[in-house]
Amino acid sequence: MPESQNWTLKQQFAPYAVDFRNSRGRQFPEPEARERTPFQRDRDRILHSGAFRRLEYKTQVFVYHEGDYYRTRLTHSLEVAQIARSISRSLGLNEDLAEALALAHDLGHTPFGHAGEDALDAVMQPYGGFDHNVQTVRVLTLLEQRYASFDGLNPTWETLEGIIKHNGPLVGASGAGDVPPIIAELDGKLHLQLGGYASAEAQVAAISDDIAYHTHDIDDALHANLFGIETLLQAPLAGEIVAKVRDTYGDLSNSKLVQEIVRRLIGIMIEDLLTESRKRLAVHKPRAADDIRQAPVPIISFSPEMEERNKALKSFLFQNMYRHYKVNRMASKARRVVTDMFELLMKEPNCLPAQWQRTGNDQPGEIEESKQARLVADYIAGMTDRYAMIEHARLFDLNAKT
Repeated sequence: MPESQNWTLKQQFAPYAVDFRNSRGRQFPEPEARERTPFQRDRDRILHSGAFRRLEYKTQVFVYHEGDYYRTRLTHSLEVAQIARSISRSLGLNEDLAEALALAHDLGHTPFGHAGEDALDAVMQPYGGFDHNVQTVRVLTLLEQRYASFDGLNPTWETLEGIIKHNGPLVGASGAGDVPPIIAELDGKLHLQLGGYASAEAQVAAISDDIAYHTHDIDDALHANLFGIETLLQAPLAGEIVAKVRDTYGDLSNSKLVQEIVRRLIGIMIEDLLTESRKRLAVHKPRAADDIRQAPVPIISFSPEMEERNKALKSFLFQNMYRHYKVNRMASKARRVVTDMFELLMKEPNCLPAQWQRTGNDQPGEIEESKQARLVADYIAGMTDRYAMIEHARLFDLNAKT
């Protein structure tokens, strides 16, 4: 490495951390930056991407017009990044890689959150379905159009691997597995080791996602009056914290009480994660980043007890928040908006904006109808909630301006 590119390490990496100096490079080779590591460049490209900016108006649980307090995909991603950096520093991991993965993990989300994704997946079933994690890969490698030399953001091997394995290995020990075409194509070029786990940094980013949405969804639900503090007392894990906060402080304003509950809940989850992860590191004794990838179990993990409590908390949130009738009503509208637009644009592709009529984003082996369906899915998935509602009106309301 040239002397001008020999960056000073500000953090002491553990031996099992991903070292930027050993990066496996990018799909399209580029000269290294003089003042930034490869993973810092990945992070910066993600931050400056159009897909990242649009997360500001994409639903986490509440649609943007329901209030400016509630979290969006953008604020959620920032919170995940903060948690991931803190955990990574404690474990001696590469904070820049963990941050890049945390910021990128939701780039492929549709408008209207999981309701929009469910609707798009349903209409895409004849054409391979739709998954927001796979869509994030499409954004990173195809859909962002910012650079003259390549499509996408040309992320490093390590960032791409972490996104692809966000939910763990894609194939079993035998190599069998249903791998989406775009990932199979990338694996053929980059050898992404789809049968193994991702790096420790990627595992941190994935579990930070769980910590952020569980805890902050409680905050949003209480603010929206979907349930109250007395109901939360019955919730696994969170209920114990409510009782302790009340015992310690007595009567608190609702705002302070909620924030104290959320803060403590995040702290308890992170403390458990660090304790369990250090136990697994001591057992498996990884001496390099690839030892983490080849381990038989995830190294970054909650304890079995915390896993069970988290599952119970998620079940509580499904019953009291995600399936609340107010959320269901908006989700029902969202599914109709997405389904209506997809069906119309498949029948009348000349209604697509001109630039989308000219963009193929082809994948090997797709028949013409499948290409059109994937193109329409890319178009809809990239919309914000606001744009999706405006575009739906343009397509279906005779009084709307086109």
